[in-house]
Amino acid sequence: MNDFMTLKNQLCFAVYETAGEFTKLYSSVLQPFGLTYPQYLVLLALWENDGVTVKELGEQLNLGTGTLTPMITRMVANDWLRKERSKVDERKVYIYLQEKAHREKTNITSKVAKVIQSCQIEFEEYHQLMQQLTALQEKLKQRNS
Repeated sequence: MNDFMTLKNQLCFAVYETAGEFTKLYSSVLQPFGLTYPQYLVLLALWENDGVTVKELGEQLNLGTGTLTPMITRMVANDWLRKERSKVDERKVYIYLQEKAHREKTNITSKVAKVIQSCQIEFEEYHQLMQQLTALQEKLKQRNS
């Protein structure tokens, strides 16, 4: 039991450390595009479903408006995104990809895929990790609700 309570045996620390390594890995690929890892996540979400409200985007990425709004503002300033206030309900602001985001999608995603492949994570291993992390996330959500 005492061994369990060491730092190296804490699952939360392993996940934290792994997340940090992923952020470093992605940052090295995204830096030439002038993107941060969280901005890349915004692009991924919008490449999947363009023209969503700030609220919907925040829910999808699990980010609050205090984090998301300044990020969107920077991405608008750098021509990745555009904001459009709803004509029906002025409280809603929709986020759309700009031409630059469409144009750079293949370039960005192929560089990300290449760096992931360089980590020698086989497809089956990747798939298993995704399943395990998704299951773990669900258990944690159930515990917290």
